[in-house]
Amino acid sequence: MIPAIVLAGSRPGPDPLLTGSGVSTKALLPIAGDAMLVHVVGALRASPDVGPITILAQNSAELAAASGLAGFADLHFADSGQGISSSLAAALPAGEEPLLVTTADNVLLTPTMIAEFLHGAADKDVAVAMVERDVLLARYPESKRTWLKFRGGWWSGANMFYLRGRRVLPLLDFWGRIERDRKKGLKIIAAFGPWLLIGALLRLFTIQQGVARAGLRFGLHASVVPMSEAEACIDADKPADIVLIEQIFAARRQAAIGQPL
Repeated sequence: MIPAIVLAGSRPGPDPLLTGSGVSTKALLPIAGDAMLVHVVGALRASPDVGPITILAQNSAELAAASGLAGFADLHFADSGQGISSSLAAALPAGEEPLLVTTADNVLLTPTMIAEFLHGAADKDVAVAMVERDVLLARYPESKRTWLKFRGGWWSGANMFYLRGRRVLPLLDFWGRIERDRKKGLKIIAAFGPWLLIGALLRLFTIQQGVARAGLRFGLHASVVPMSEAEACIDADKPADIVLIEQIFAARRQAAIGQPL
């Protein structure tokens, strides 16, 4: 089983999702009756592939007190630093043991998604879960995502990452310098060098080829794992996301009891 980390901290500045909510941090914002973090931890704990789970946040004691988390076994809490990359670097296992990373706003996560991702990431040093645009728009054309445009498809992140031990430290250090631009696709691509930027602009290679080349800069075998479920890239970033996520949860509940909507 693979250990998992859930990034549950708050980014600098006000979060419009929290306005009028009565909660102080996004991870505790209720969706479909439970805090975001409870949904994510529930999916991880239901997966036979996942071992110990660590919650990383600036104030982890506040999250540890959340009532919805009381029943989960092998759940740990740790205070994070100010940046995602530095916090992950400090939490990496010793040696080359792999680690699964996801986020507290990845509330539609399921054990099936976890299994699909880990299967695709198994022999990699670094892997990123992503959804191709046609997969998302076929199910949820109203959903607005940030897209990376490559030959053969446009892709959006699905908030799951696979990191193989401390060999990824140089990559995390690099990411720490550019993570403020995480929503600006071309800036991220350009940071890996002009050859990658030109190739992306001219659609000279697929996203798999681009990520593999970027990984080689750090001596890493890096890959994208294409996710087959559109819901994998729908996280809770905007009020419209919350509305859609609530609808998806309602549909899941109805499907579970075998009743039409």
